[in-house]
Amino acid sequence: MSVYFIVEVKTKNENKADYAKYIDAVRPIVEKYKGRYLARGGKISPVFGGWDPERLIIIEFPSQGDIEQWLDSPEYKKIATLREGSTITKAIIVEGCNNGK
Repeated sequence: MSVYFIVEVKTKNENKADYAKYIDAVRPIVEKYKGRYLARGGKISPVFGGWDPERLIIIEFPSQGDIEQWLDSPEYKKIATLREGSTITKAIIVEGCNNGK
């Protein structure tokens, strides 16, 4: 069953260049660890509850173990500080549905 890494990002104005560097570097690392982007900063249309994120990312992985390997990898840790210093980030992992059930 697939799992989804869902991230809400708000950039800090003074560090947008660092976040741009992070964006450029992260995709190949995600893909190396079996991640597949489903949404990556496209247009957001708020519907309920006043939730209006600046940027939303959804990445599908085959398992939670794959997400953990990606986040713990030396390649990701090397660039994570770019994101940490340039954004306010919230992230969750959500299990997918089992055959629509």
